[in-house]
Amino acid sequence: MHQSKQLRRATLCVFATFIAIPTVSAVEVSSNQDYQLNADFELAAGIFTSDKSYRYDTDQDGAQWQEGYIKYGLSGSYSTGNSTAVYGSVNALSSGTWGDGDAGGFTTGDESNTDLEDAYIGFKSGNLLPFLGQDGLDISIGRQNFAMGNGFLINGDALNLGEGLNGGGFDFDRGGAYWLAARKAFDKTALVQIGGDEGVRSDLFWIESDNKVQADTELTGINLEYVSPHGTFGLMHLKGLGVNEPYAQALGLTARDGQNTTSLRYQGNAGVDPLFLSAEFVTQDQGDASRKDADAWYMEAGWSFEQQVWSPSVNIRYSTFDEDFDPLFFGFNRGYGTWFQGEVAANYAGPFNSNTDVLHVGVKAYPAPTVTVGALFFDFSDTARGSGSLDSQELDLYAEWAVNDHLFLSPLIGFFKPDKRAADGGSQFQDNDLNTYAQIMAVISF
Repeated sequence: MHQSKQLRRATLCVFATFIAIPTVSAVEVSSNQDYQLNADFELAAGIFTSDKSYRYDTDQDGAQWQEGYIKYGLSGSYSTGNSTAVYGSVNALSSGTWGDGDAGGFTTGDESNTDLEDAYIGFKSGNLLPFLGQDGLDISIGRQNFAMGNGFLINGDALNLGEGLNGGGFDFDRGGAYWLAARKAFDKTALVQIGGDEGVRSDLFWIESDNKVQADTELTGINLEYVSPHGTFGLMHLKGLGVNEPYAQALGLTARDGQNTTSLRYQGNAGVDPLFLSAEFVTQDQGDASRKDADAWYMEAGWSFEQQVWSPSVNIRYSTFDEDFDPLFFGFNRGYGTWFQGEVAANYAGPFNSNTDVLHVGVKAYPAPTVTVGALFFDFSDTARGSGSLDSQELDLYAEWAVNDHLFLSPLIGFFKPDKRAADGGSQFQDNDLNTYAQIMAVISF
């Protein structure tokens, strides 16, 4: 009964990729001058509560749930002479969601799964090619995470649905841990990185997803960068090569087959130390007539008051996304707010970095060397093809605490106010009152 609504919901949800916690860490098991073997381990858990619900299959007002995962395996490298090295990793991941399932209904609370996460091998050139710089050639293949720029278009395959949208022959379940984004690796990759940390460098890549809510998208691309002391300029082109047709049709993603996406970006300080600048412009030609060609862009400026108490900083950003813009595999990169905008909006309520304009103001401070506190404001306008059905505002208050070398904690409380309730075209059930949302995340790594 609810399947058609659920799939329409998934069409929006496909544009939301969620927070990525610190990368897996390692403990040395064995080494000598030629090799190093590490044991990898990372554990993450989160507790979540939302006063309001954004799910089609229930009249429940609010949700409480828990998520967690454990990542474990081996990684290492072997020197082959001229400081060249072969490296690789094999990691498994166990994840789950418990309780009511998330506030968006993408998990039910009954998910759990153990599967392979990383399995890749690579080669670094060391000083074998001095004209490219140290490790100026890096080639890798296999199942691994991959990000480009600040994650505006590609930041891993990190959309982790559970059983909430299953039915009608479709299975989107990746084992839960929806908000934690437990699984981030692309199923198949071939990556070539050319150049060092300064000057001209390039990336050539082919990636293929096995994520059904991404319709198993396959794409290839090239990235060119000029890295200077004052910032990095980047030009990237992506070409969609294929999709899983039944899932693509259900999700409205058939245009990814043959889609061309080109972006131009900059990030740096323009030679002024307290200044932060970041901008990206993207134009997208769709692969078929199911979606219109579209553009998206953002501009951001920030200033750090490093000589003041707690070294506060302020950032202001405006981003705009055309109606049929497909933001592909975007996700968390520089911190809260990039590139999922608003904890409630980006995770459960929408909009999801398409068909919207977003004004964002963020402040951050450092009351102690291991503690960060911040506040994020978002105003979403011109949503839902100009109808304003998903227009809303959100304020998030958060802290990040590196308790020690192995434990990281991050509590957050958010306040989300939609203009419309679900009965009037919005996404929040029961009413359009203020939703109070809270979460706390813990990460243990070695």
